[in-house]
Amino acid sequence: MSAVRPEAPAPTQPRKLRTVVLSSLLGTTVEWYDFFLYSTAAGLVFGELFFPTTNGTVGTMLSFATFAVGFLARPVGGLLFGHIGDRIGRKRTLAFTMGLMGVSTALIGALPTYEQVGILAPALLLVLRVAQGIALGGEWAGAVLLAVEYGPKGRKGRFGSYPQVGLALGLALGTGAFALLNNVLSDEAFLSYGWRVAFLVSLVLVAVGLTIRLKIDETPAFRELREIQQLPQSAPLVELLRERPSRRHALLGMLARWGEGAAFNTWGVFAITYATGTLKLDRSSVLLSVTVAAIVMAVAIPVSGELTDRQGARRVYFVGMGLFALSVFPAFWVFGVGGPWGFAAVLVVTLGLVHAYFYGAQGTLFAALFATQVRYTGMSFVYQMSGIFASGITPLIMTALLALGGGTPWAACGYLALTALVSMWATSRLRERDLYVVTGGGPRTEPEPADGTSPAQRGESTAVSG
Repeated sequence: MSAVRPEAPAPTQPRKLRTVVLSSLLGTTVEWYDFFLYSTAAGLVFGELFFPTTNGTVGTMLSFATFAVGFLARPVGGLLFGHIGDRIGRKRTLAFTMGLMGVSTALIGALPTYEQVGILAPALLLVLRVAQGIALGGEWAGAVLLAVEYGPKGRKGRFGSYPQVGLALGLALGTGAFALLNNVLSDEAFLSYGWRVAFLVSLVLVAVGLTIRLKIDETPAFRELREIQQLPQSAPLVELLRERPSRRHALLGMLARWGEGAAFNTWGVFAITYATGTLKLDRSSVLLSVTVAAIVMAVAIPVSGELTDRQGARRVYFVGMGLFALSVFPAFWVFGVGGPWGFAAVLVVTLGLVHAYFYGAQGTLFAALFATQVRYTGMSFVYQMSGIFASGITPLIMTALLALGGGTPWAACGYLALTALVSMWATSRLRERDLYVVTGGGPRTEPEPADGTSPAQRGESTAVSG
């Protein structure tokens, strides 16, 4: 990859920037809403409807196993759509991923149950879960790049945080929809058809998201590469893995994400089952607590973006991981003694504030790990490959450790603290001097290595700094 650096593009008009932000935010909101509907349903209804057994724990674990399969499918989607996004552009790729997710989610809402069609029911559920995973695998990196590569100079962190808000809004909408339906319907009606309504609504959300997403142009950074004919000549994944700095960033990025994935799938997924199953808390109050915490998180993430612009994404992410490590044991202790109000308070702090602190910086940090030519593929590789061990199996691990501990959560807490420490170590190894400057949307600036040397002088890649 050459070191050609084209002239900076003209600053993007404020109206277009607002459309870009709205498109990126709505896209991730819809995608995460669809994805978290499944996770919530996996903890509350799928075990009974699709995996009926005489042992409730086994049914729940089978349900969570299909949840984990979605994370196994996400790397496939990440590499597939990352390749397309780096070769033909971000915009068209993102339109397809949104449509695929919406159709898959709506079809889940129309599935027959095990009682109706037997083994075919969980089989079809598994297929649609895989389709969800493939769609989300291509969505996250593209949505973040849409915002970051359009973001003006000095505001990349804030723009990079906007699509991250979609995670919180998607969770709030998903759990909120279930909480509302659970309150207005009887248990029998909720299990019969109420949960399906939340899945079918996805089609409406996708229609709105696609309408806005198709109005935007390709990102400035990608247009620059296309104009100077610097698009990848071979498969982006091959170019990504060919150079040592990119390989190093990919490995460290995956480890840096371990704590984030474990944290979110603990507070946003496992905690629901833990509270309703082990602590015997009311299902409606638990779902409402998660919804409130997610709303707080949505408000706090842009604040993290502002801090990222002032302090740097690497520092904000590192500090946030440290806060997560310190919060795990006290959080589960309060879960056990605080009742519904204690559960709600813990989620507001851990999910609403601590998670928002590092999650708002994550997209901007990961975008800086790779050059523009392979950035979509690189970010997808890091986020989705790490999702297998960082996110997908977390509810399974937590459920198993809880069972091994005889219902006490301390072994599970130790696991979470370990993931946070690993992520802190990996983040500390991402040297500022080796990170790329994400351009587009504002005047171009050259990287300023801490030691005053250029990447070429250090014998490293001089790829186009995106």
